[in-house]
Amino acid sequence: MAASCSFRSAVRAPPPPRGLAGARRAVRCCSSAAPTGASTSKVSTPLVLEVKERLEREHPGLPTGRSGRDDDEMILWFLKDRKFAVDEAVSKLAKAIKWRQDFRVSELSEESVKGLYQTGKAYVHHSFDINGRPVLVVVAAKHFPSKQDPLENEKLCAFLVEKALRNLPMGTDNILGIFDLRGFGVENGDLQFLKDFSD
Repeated sequence: MAASCSFRSAVRAPPPPRGLAGARRAVRCCSSAAPTGASTSKVSTPLVLEVKERLEREHPGLPTGRSGRDDDEMILWFLKDRKFAVDEAVSKLAKAIKWRQDFRVSELSEESVKGLYQTGKAYVHHSFDINGRPVLVVVAAKHFPSKQDPLENEKLCAFLVEKALRNLPMGTDNILGIFDLRGFGVENGDLQFLKDFSD
């Protein structure tokens, strides 16, 4: 099972759709188009500035810089995802940046997730897909929720998404998620993990 997700930083993306289809797709495709009849840059530039100003005014304690409240690429991604609704983008973005800060995403490293990383349950493939996107592979049969710490699973997810995003070629903002379900059994089922991964 494969899914494409479009985002520049490992942030809390909008929740997946409810129901069986949402549970199967652990990564939501988050691409959006600019409003009809308008180019993205004409629409987005003033909106990016508006979001940036509101975040500075309403959430001055949030960090700045890469993946911070003044990161133009991340702001634009959230605007597109929220169909250019500024209020919704500000709300989601503030929550995402706060989560990144609290979860210390910038401090995650291969060493900090070494235990679960070595299981091979998830990894960034060394090759790109045919569209030039980094590939994140999750091997469901190697996930054992009763034996693995949920917090460590979330750290591994955040680390791997960050790693995949660092490998994005210029002009690309998508990664491909592949969920290998071969050998998947009841002992591997973990809806909470899927929810965390897709959030």
